[in-house]
Amino acid sequence: MRRRARAEGRRPRPPLRTSLLGRLLGVSALVATCSVAATAWLAVQTTSGAIKQEQGQNLADDARIYDTLLGRAATHRDWDGVEDTVRALARSTGRHIVVTTQDRSPLADSAGPGPHGPLPARASATLDPLAVDGTLAAGRSGTDTTPSADRIDARAVGPFRLPATERDRLRALADRTTSCLRSTGIAADVVAGPSGRPHVQTIGTDTGGLAATSCDTSALDAPTATERKALTSLTDLTNSCLSRQGHDRVDLALDLTWRQGQAPSAAPTEPPGRRAAVPVPVPSSTAVEDDRAVASCVGTARREQLTPYVAAPALLFISAPTGGTVPGFDLSPRNTAKIAGVAALVLALTIGASVLAGTRLVRPLHALTGAAQRLRDGRETEPVPVKGDSEIGRLAAAFNDMSAHRARLEAQRKAMVSDVAHELRTPLSTIRGWLEAAQDGLADPDPAFVASLLEEAVQLQHLVDDLQDLAAADAGTLRLHPEPVRAEELLGQVAAAHLVRAEAAGVTLTVDRPARPLPELTADPVRLRQAVANLVSNAVRHTAPGGTVTLRARPGPGGDVLLVEVVDTGSGIPAADLPYVFDRFWRADKSRNRRTGGSGLGLSIVRRLAQAHGGSATATSTEGEGSVFTLRLPLAGPDRPDDETARP
Repeated sequence: MRRRARAEGRRPRPPLRTSLLGRLLGVSALVATCSVAATAWLAVQTTSGAIKQEQGQNLADDARIYDTLLGRAATHRDWDGVEDTVRALARSTGRHIVVTTQDRSPLADSAGPGPHGPLPARASATLDPLAVDGTLAAGRSGTDTTPSADRIDARAVGPFRLPATERDRLRALADRTTSCLRSTGIAADVVAGPSGRPHVQTIGTDTGGLAATSCDTSALDAPTATERKALTSLTDLTNSCLSRQGHDRVDLALDLTWRQGQAPSAAPTEPPGRRAAVPVPVPSSTAVEDDRAVASCVGTARREQLTPYVAAPALLFISAPTGGTVPGFDLSPRNTAKIAGVAALVLALTIGASVLAGTRLVRPLHALTGAAQRLRDGRETEPVPVKGDSEIGRLAAAFNDMSAHRARLEAQRKAMVSDVAHELRTPLSTIRGWLEAAQDGLADPDPAFVASLLEEAVQLQHLVDDLQDLAAADAGTLRLHPEPVRAEELLGQVAAAHLVRAEAAGVTLTVDRPARPLPELTADPVRLRQAVANLVSNAVRHTAPGGTVTLRARPGPGGDVLLVEVVDTGSGIPAADLPYVFDRFWRADKSRNRRTGGSGLGLSIVRRLAQAHGGSATATSTEGEGSVFTLRLPLAGPDRPDDETARP
């Protein structure tokens, strides 16, 4: 983008770090950062500890409330009598607890019966032992009540709950096993599960060390009559689900694992303390998909089996007690002083940064305003100092460029008025003088007299025609009639038209013929001859007797342009004057004599005609050796070949 801007002759946009926008953003960001950082530091220092402590306590209390009521739902068929549990939890946690049905009919309220205002729009949790909330369950601690992978609370055992006789029998077996293990030096305890089934829990002993003892631990693994009945019902429900999905039947074990086509035996087939070695096949992708289907059906069957034994899902609402206040910010004298100090510091930074930035921005704008007012009053103004590459610096540079360009235009306008007046005055004065002389009888109106007047009139007509062509080009009314043109023929025609004048000046006029035919050019032949003729006239005028003027044409680089060149061996143009040769009324010879001075409009017309054809006119010269004027014309012609308005 910056390279393209330089190629187009305009200044590229400044980088963000030096631009006005960048500085304003920097100041704003600095102030905002200081303000936010100070506020955040103050808030964190004064409230983070209290907030963390309160949040931790609230989460722990919510998890305990949820766990207690969820256990109540897992072990009871309905919510009757839950009021006492809710009130006890409210007293221990200081929270307001409400339990409702799923349609928000109240079941229990820690505040007692009666209206207590509307409930929150969203419940704190859903009390469903068959679909446990994993977030709240993760905050619980204590006994092993963690939900299984199917989100069923471990305390929801339903028909698997053992009667007292079976519990006592298994407890006696567990106590004997524990005593045996302790006698062998293995620490063991009896732990009762949610269904009442006891388990032997060893401490610091792996499975291999336990199997090496003579203690029989397998007797506790056999299901009781109650468990076999419940397990048979669960297996049937699972197989019904699998059959609907097109899978094979399975046999469930007491730990809810399964085997394909094998029913679990009521007694071990191996000696106590030993297990049969069963090869474990590598599971295939089909087996993995079957296991997922079985696991899904087991979960579905468990919910179907347990639904009659647990309470219906209910909504739990936990909130702060009515009239309670949340600990807020402590506006102690010390904290008030901190707030005032930080606010004063931020205010001082804001004011200081604003004053500094505003002063640096307004100072160059004041300078530009003063310069513009002096320019409006017609007084000469010094260039505005340009500091930096910001937007204001670029504005000052553009203003300086505009001021310099305006000064040049004013100087050119004054010079043009003077030149036009002089050019018109000379032939008009001559004509008037000769006519007054003829009127007074001092001159005879002979052929020489008429020829002199005609020459002055023709000179005056040429000047008017040149001015009219330039005015038409400036107004955009210079129209072309492009058509196919043979450059060799056109150069020959121009050379033939100027041959007599060149011979009279002692200059040799030649046309270089190319070795190969030139490509056809699309151009207005009349206007193109006018441009080349102006170049030839200028070359002949500035070439001393004995010199040569050569016309030639050749293809340009790329093959899509044609170069028409007029080469002379004249006096040449100083390097300092080359940029001005195409300006109006500019002359290399300031003497205005008829041989070398000219009107100063011919080369200006050449440039405008070349531009009208979509091309350009350039000049190179070596002082004392000669000059080369080149017309660079596109072969395809001007951009608007269909413009057929008459020539001025």
